Amino acid sequence: MNNGDEQFRNDKALIERVLNGDALAFGVVIKNTERLVAQIVSKMINDASDRKDIAQDIYLKAFHKLGNFQFQAKLSTWIAHIAYNTCTDHLRKKSVKLFGDSFHDAESIGMTIGDGSKQPIDGNEFMHQKDIAQILDREIEKLPPVYRTLINLYHQQELSYLEIEAITEIPMGTVKNYLFRARKMLRTNLLLQYKREDL
Repeated sequence: MNNGDEQFRNDKALIERVLNGDALAFGVVIKNTERLVAQIVSKMINDASDRKDIAQDIYLKAFHKLGNFQFQAKLSTWIAHIAYNTCTDHLRKKSVKLFGDSFHDAESIGMTIGDGSKQPIDGNEFMHQKDIAQILDREIEKLPPVYRTLINLYHQQELSYLEIEAITEIPMGTVKNYLFRARKMLRTNLLLQYKREDL
């Protein structure tokens, strides 16, 4: 039995328990998927006060739609898809641009999501950073919501292009293109913020 078959059987058994009224079973669904959902919500949504409500909304939608799950993907991927759509809907209602203003505009490349300030780091502060990973995490957070989410899903969650396509409904070729653009934005932003020799 391969891992895919085993995952399918586990998902099917779990969903049947939920649909048969086993409240504890949905708790298992949440436990199995909350890390991925939390990553998507935290990367898409800047406002920490909105995140808890959005996460609750995601699982409420998942619970009500569970009977329609077609097993065309893993249950975790399906719930991640609900999470991504819920977050993008929220951002659109708030008129937040999912991709920034322009792929080639230096200010949009260097922008800070949040209060809008760029907050450059001087050399002394740079020397107090623990490591490059910390710096990268800080700069990733400055990317537009979709780009930083794709970076997280691919590089940090180590999901395949196929899984990311299923979660976002962005075609695989476009996912690859967006990742390329996100890395280019990140590289440009790093060069704007830090001296080349510091990196």
